Amino acid sequence: MRVEEGQLKLFLVDSGLVKEDAIKRVEAKAKQTGKKFEEVLLNEGLVSQEDLIRLKAYILGIPFINLEKEIVPKEVLEIIPEPIARAHNIVAFRKKGKDLEVAMLDPEDLQTIEFIKKKSNLRILPRLTTPESIKNVLAQYRKTLGAEFAELIKKEAEGVKTKQIKEETTEKEELEKIAQEIPVIKIVDSLLKHAVLDRASDIHIEPMEKEVLVRYRIDGVLRDAMTLPKQVAPGIVARIKVLSNLKLDEHRLPQDGRFKFETNGDKYSVRVSILPVLNGEKVVMRLLAEEAKGYSLEELGLRGKALEDIQTALRRPTGMILVCGPTGSGKTTTLYSMIEILNTPEVNISTIEDPIEYRMPRVNQTQVRPDIGLTFANGLRALLRQDPDIIMVGEIRDNETAALAVNAALTGHLVLSTLHTNNAAGAIPRLIDMKVEPFLIASTLNVILAQRLVRRLCEGKKEYHLNESQIEQISKYCDLKRVENILKEEGILKKKGTIKDVTFFEPKPTKACPEGYKGRIGIFEVLPVTESIKKLITQNATSDAIQERALKEGMITMVEDGFVKAAQGITTIEEVLRVIME
Repeated sequence: MRVEEGQLKLFLVDSGLVKEDAIKRVEAKAKQTGKKFEEVLLNEGLVSQEDLIRLKAYILGIPFINLEKEIVPKEVLEIIPEPIARAHNIVAFRKKGKDLEVAMLDPEDLQTIEFIKKKSNLRILPRLTTPESIKNVLAQYRKTLGAEFAELIKKEAEGVKTKQIKEETTEKEELEKIAQEIPVIKIVDSLLKHAVLDRASDIHIEPMEKEVLVRYRIDGVLRDAMTLPKQVAPGIVARIKVLSNLKLDEHRLPQDGRFKFETNGDKYSVRVSILPVLNGEKVVMRLLAEEAKGYSLEELGLRGKALEDIQTALRRPTGMILVCGPTGSGKTTTLYSMIEILNTPEVNISTIEDPIEYRMPRVNQTQVRPDIGLTFANGLRALLRQDPDIIMVGEIRDNETAALAVNAALTGHLVLSTLHTNNAAGAIPRLIDMKVEPFLIASTLNVILAQRLVRRLCEGKKEYHLNESQIEQISKYCDLKRVENILKEEGILKKKGTIKDVTFFEPKPTKACPEGYKGRIGIFEVLPVTESIKKLITQNATSDAIQERALKEGMITMVEDGFVKAAQGITTIEEVLRVIME
């Protein structure tokens, strides 16, 4: 029960999913890069993963099932034990009489099907599905975080309670002992596992006067996950310090570290920050998926003229591309997506980052280490001696890095970097503040992109139209006439229509989507550095004057881009205003 590569190619062409010349191009790239044909096919975006699996199911004569939004009854789910389901990517989802339908990724895994058949005494009907479907069903096995912790804390209370530090042992030895205790290890493991299942980007462990509060940042918003008894706090902090290789007996100074962990076959890198606070030590852990797949610019949310301006800048062999926005606005993800487009065998790409968030094949990535003198500036100097074509600088933080980055762009390199500014036009005065000469900025800067992240609406959303008071409120943040014109150009609004005629949406919470939002998308403004903008830069113009000129030349602001996405039903006006006002 295996689809041969040659057979798959024939069916791809016959079904009209991929053209023959594209198949040949993929074959050549697979041979050149040493990757599998299917991997290159998916990376190139020529066919979706679901369409590919549907085609395989058709060839094998096995029905295809999509379970990405399916809630499986508990009694059916548990017919296959969780360890077997996770290890073999196979889940039960429907039972009728003596028939059990199971969804799987590997149709060749006949041994597991036989095992389930013997264990359940049912007739097994295999179905082919997607990895996302399997992930959705596997997530339904888990206990609630509260139930899992109630058990762990009960064991802690019954057995190994957090001990008082004894006179005959040092504090460090005692903390090391606590950190190795089974309940403490399980508590930290569960916090990490549930954070991954909830798609959290950060875990906050905050000591209060009488308890410990655990919060997850999900889709950019902090949510209370649970509270823990005060007595487990020293053990949890000690365990995290042991994992991060930090000083166990240091409670007065902040400490930073990192560690790695694996769950459900996915590898994560965790950045740890420990800070002394009034009631103990606060821990923040940032979760970074090591095998994260890069997004296309369209998937990030870029469209229309903004997308064209970025693509034009990426085709230029020299110059500078800047991505701007506050912390957590997705700047690094955008940079990595650009690097992925530029990452071809003909170029040498080098990066200097703090930290390295995603690993990219064929890209030379260097981690900043200020403790040993490897700063952004020193690292960038070294990179320039490595014969690079493209350089990515994680962030321009100081005058020295700014000067080096601009000089690198001036001497025949394409430089990509980020800046902390609120909008695109604000990047130019910020560089001038960093003592970069205006004429150098004008001659090197290709494009500036500013962005924020808004939450995506789930499918079950409610429609509404703006009333007078809402229109009055919104008009404080944007020019409604411009918004109306943009919506007309997009075909969302009729020629004689007004903002009142536009259908907007609000979240509708469901069991599968408790808050009505899932995932995030970017809202952008892209400022191409045209001849007229260059002239303004050399004249030391203000960011307002540059912004005004860019708007006349067709730039769409972040708010306006957000309004288009709200009118398309991707997000809500409240989300757009929330992130703009932050």
